[in-house]
Amino acid sequence: MTPKLTNAEYAGDYRIKAYFEDGTNGIIDMEQELWGEVFEPLKDLSKFQKFVLDSELKTIVWPSTGADLAPEYLYEKAAS
Repeated sequence: MTPKLTNAEYAGDYRIKAYFEDGTNGIIDMEQELWGEVFEPLKDLSKFQKFVLDSELKTIVWPSTGADLAPEYLYEKAAS
């Protein structure tokens, strides 16, 4: 079953606080994960902070770059 992200908040630097439907939540540090063509622009902190929760995909997206994160990845990071 795919985890459902219900909320996400900016938590400073390159961190995101993620909340899931089953009550799991945690802070995900993305600083070392921003590599590759789609994620490279997000090294600019002002762009990184502009993520939104896509209610259809139930995950985080950055409309300005087309980047998104798999909800399974976010869940694994939040739960650890």
